[in-house]
Amino acid sequence: MYLLYGIKNCDKVRAAKKWLESKNIQFQFQDIRDNPVSNSNWESWIAYFGMDKLINRRSTTWKQLPESTKQKLSDLTAINLLNEFPTLMKRPLLTENNKALLIGFSERQYSDHFKG
Repeated sequence: MYLLYGIKNCDKVRAAKKWLESKNIQFQFQDIRDNPVSNSNWESWIAYFGMDKLINRRSTTWKQLPESTKQKLSDLTAINLLNEFPTLMKRPLLTENNKALLIGFSERQYSDHFKG
């Protein structure tokens, strides 16, 4: 089972949902603000994608963080920040059976992944 993580008002999340639906790919959606992500998921996603790919440094939330917080960013502090500010996560994030697959959305990326 595919699980798509994001926030419901994010354009990239909406595009990913629309793409998955158009290809008749069954998935569930989890809004990370309404239903927070577990620390173990954050840990596994950081291990899989890397903190720099998981954290959206172009987000308004990131830009509003104190410079000292940004400078001290580590895997552990990233988990704490993502718990406090889930909108820091680059969206959407797609998993299958709890295994991270894709982060962000582009039609090409999704098409390439779902070819096989």
